[in-house]
Amino acid sequence: MSDIIKVAAAAVAAALCAVVVRRQSPEIALALGVGACALIVLYCSGALTAVMELADKLAQIGNLSAQVVEPVIKTAGIAIVTRLAADFCKDAQEGGLASAVELAGTALALAAALPLMSAVLDVLTRLL
Repeated sequence: MSDIIKVAAAAVAAALCAVVVRRQSPEIALALGVGACALIVLYCSGALTAVMELADKLAQIGNLSAQVVEPVIKTAGIAIVTRLAADFCKDAQEGGLASAVELAGTALALAAALPLMSAVLDVLTRLL
């Protein structure tokens, strides 16, 4: 619980600073937002590592192959990066670019999930 309070406080502080700076220099405000986002993601990387380790452990316990677990993790990563990039594009008043990033993220997430879909198809084929 305390970690989210730290992250939220840092984000609010960076947002307030960006609002003040945006009047004079929108480019610096955007860079401030990108930098704050990068620091927050780095701060949370320990939690993401723990989630990855748990996913690997669950895959081993459930006797799941990497072909099943890896696409799920990749898809989640693609979703996170897509959301961050699209939001930054929207902050920079580039709505068209944000839409393109969201479309690319959707296509790449589907492509990352193809091995999982193939594995499900193989299981269904064996059952029939």
